Amino acid sequence: MSEVMVEARRLSKVFPTRKGPVQAVDDLSFSCEKGEIFGLLGPNGAGKTTALRMLATILTPTSGEAVVAGFDTRREPERVRERIGFLATETGLYDRFTARETLRFFGRINKIPEEEIRRRSSEIFERLDLVRLADRRVGTFSTGERQKLSLARSILHDPPVLILDEPTFGLDVMAARAVVDTVRAFRDEGRTILFSTHIMDLASKLCDRIGILHRSRLRALGTLAELKGRFGKDDLEEVFFAAAEATPAE
Repeated sequence: MSEVMVEARRLSKVFPTRKGPVQAVDDLSFSCEKGEIFGLLGPNGAGKTTALRMLATILTPTSGEAVVAGFDTRREPERVRERIGFLATETGLYDRFTARETLRFFGRINKIPEEEIRRRSSEIFERLDLVRLADRRVGTFSTGERQKLSLARSILHDPPVLILDEPTFGLDVMAARAVVDTVRAFRDEGRTILFSTHIMDLASKLCDRIGILHRSRLRALGTLAELKGRFGKDDLEEVFFAAAEATPAE
């Protein structure tokens, strides 16, 4: 029987503004199983980032609940954080640190033993093709190199769940391909990967299942084949436009 690793139950988030409340996410429900890549697909402003930030315990839902790796995000946020790797579009890296110092710093924050930090750092640098950059200062890194280092930081504690917000944001073709290959490898190891994107081709190639978000609501959910069959379309772009006009998924 499949093990559910991420479950959102009627999650909603409302932000107060001077012009009145803004509904960023509205009644969002879905689940991700162990060893699954699940993509939230939608345009900018659809609510993808807000949804992921609620699951990562960065934002508190206005209503609804979520369970990640068996722990409630409201009642047990620290347990959730121990079991997730979160990659944001803003890398939040320190330019004066080297890549090695970056992982050491975040490893210590997460109370990982020094020997394990060294071992994991070496493994991750090898895996993400960062060995040659290990002792260079982050301020000299390209956008792609910074993104890979951010990914390295997010997996240093060996989490079973990865939450990735636009993981190929700002990357050239080669760097994006490296990230995609790494995500697939994580899935093959049994990790659960939840990521957001507005790139149709990325969602088509990478996702086991896709949730289409539009104007804060989940409009459709399923495998690519299921979505094509449901809407009678041949590609994901056409599916998206059909789903955007559909009644929100229950």
